Amino acid sequence: AFNEPGRFTAMIGYEWTSVPGGNNLHRNVLYRDGKDKADQVFPFSAWQSEDPEKLWAWMAAYEEKTNGRLLAIPHNGNLSNGRMFELVDFEGRPLDRDYAERRARFEVLQEIIQTKGNSETHPSLSTNDEFAGDLGVAGWDYGNLTLEGEPESPGMRPTMYLRSGLMRGLEQEAKLGVNPFKFGFIGSTDVHNSLSAIEEDNFFGKLLVQEPGPHRWEHVSKEGFGKTRYTWHYLGAGYAAVWATENTREAIWDSMHRREVYGTSGTRIRLRFFGGWGFTEVDAQTRYVADLGYAKGVPMGTDLPDRPAGKSPSFLVAALKDPMFGNLDRIQIVKGWLGADGKAQERVFDVVWSDPERRKIGTDGRLTPVGNTVDVANATWTDSIGATSLATVWTDPDFDPDQRAFYYARVIEIPTPRWTAYDALRFGVEMSPDVPMVQQERAWSSPIWYTPGR
Repeated sequence: AFNEPGRFTAMIGYEWTSVPGGNNLHRNVLYRDGKDKADQVFPFSAWQSEDPEKLWAWMAAYEEKTNGRLLAIPHNGNLSNGRMFELVDFEGRPLDRDYAERRARFEVLQEIIQTKGNSETHPSLSTNDEFAGDLGVAGWDYGNLTLEGEPESPGMRPTMYLRSGLMRGLEQEAKLGVNPFKFGFIGSTDVHNSLSAIEEDNFFGKLLVQEPGPHRWEHVSKEGFGKTRYTWHYLGAGYAAVWATENTREAIWDSMHRREVYGTSGTRIRLRFFGGWGFTEVDAQTRYVADLGYAKGVPMGTDLPDRPAGKSPSFLVAALKDPMFGNLDRIQIVKGWLGADGKAQERVFDVVWSDPERRKIGTDGRLTPVGNTVDVANATWTDSIGATSLATVWTDPDFDPDQRAFYYARVIEIPTPRWTAYDALRFGVEMSPDVPMVQQERAWSSPIWYTPGR
C-alpha cells in the first residue's frame, strides 16, 4: 500500500538473524518482487537453521517456485569473530567451488558501516592506512555481537573485515575458479526505533534506552572479557546509495544486484567511480561524469573489460559534498591484488585532495592533513577548509597484468562534530576523555575488479 513507483519505493525484506555463539552472521534478505510473489513462500528463519547455506537453499527454492528474485546482504562482519569470510563452511569443511558459486549468486553486497561500527578494515590489518581505525572501531573490536565465547583477536580479523574479505576472495578465486567474496558496499542504520534520522545533531540512538538524554552516552550496552561497550561507541549510522535508472523496486534491486551502489557513514556525498583503459586527465573536467564514464568504461561494482595490449587501468572518480555536511578532504583509491606468492596485498593511494597548493604528499607517503575547524564546546565547524567537489583520473602506477586486483574509491570529509559533542552541549554534560567528539564522515564505492586474461 505504501509503494508508489516513481515517487516512494518500499522494498519487501526481512532480517535473518543467525548468531551462533554470539558471532554475528546476520543477513538482510531483499526481494525484487511484490506481495503476489513474496506471499507464496514463508520466510526462512534462523530458528530453522543458522547455516547460511540453508538460507541460500531456501532462496533458490523461492526463486524456482515464484520466478522471483532475492539477494542477501550480510552485515556487521566486524562482530563475527572471524566467521564472516572464514575459509571453511558452517560445518568446518574447506570451501569448494559449489559453495563459492552459491555465495557469489546470492551475496553480491556487504554492509560496510552502520550504527554498530565500521566493517571496512582494522588498523592491525591495514597498518599503513591512517583512516583504518579512526571511525567506528573503538569498542566494537572487543569481541562478537554479544561479547560471548572469546574476545576478538588479531588472528580473527583477516576473515571478518570487508577489505580483507575482498583479498581472501582473490585468493579463493585463484584456487577454486570462482570468487565467493565478490561484493559491493552499502551502508545502513540498523536502528530499532523506526526512525531514519542519521544526522549527528539528531541522533536518536539504536534502541529506546539510547534515546537523547544527559546520561545516554555512558549507558552500558554490553559487558564481557573485562570490557564494556557503551552507547558512546555507537555511530550515527550509515546510508545505502543506489545508482538506479528509476525509482522502482525492480530498478533499485537491479542496481543493487549489479553492485552499482555505495555506502556512506550517513552523509549524502554523491560519488561516481568508473574504470577503463582509456580515461585521460581531461576527462576529470567534464560536467557529465556519468555519460563519459559509461561511454569509456564500466561503473563501480563490475569487472574491467578485456585489456588492450600494453595498457594499465585508469579510473575516473568524482565526488560532490553533501550541502548539510562538511567539505571534502580527499579521495583515495584502495587497491588489493594477488602477489606472485599467491598472497593478497593492499595499498591506499591519495589521488586528489583539497587545497593542493598547501597540501602535499610527504616523504613518508602521507598527505598533509586537511586541518580541523571544529569548536567542540559549541559543536560547530566551518567550511573554510576542504572542497565542495573533487574529481580526477588516476592510472595505477604499479599495475601488473598477471595479477588479479580490485579497486574501490573512498571519499573523506573534513572533521566535523560527532553526536557526542552535540549531546555534551545540549545537556551540559562533561564526558570522559576517551569519548570522541570529532570525526571525519566518508563514503566508499563498490569495487571494480581486474582478472588476467579477460
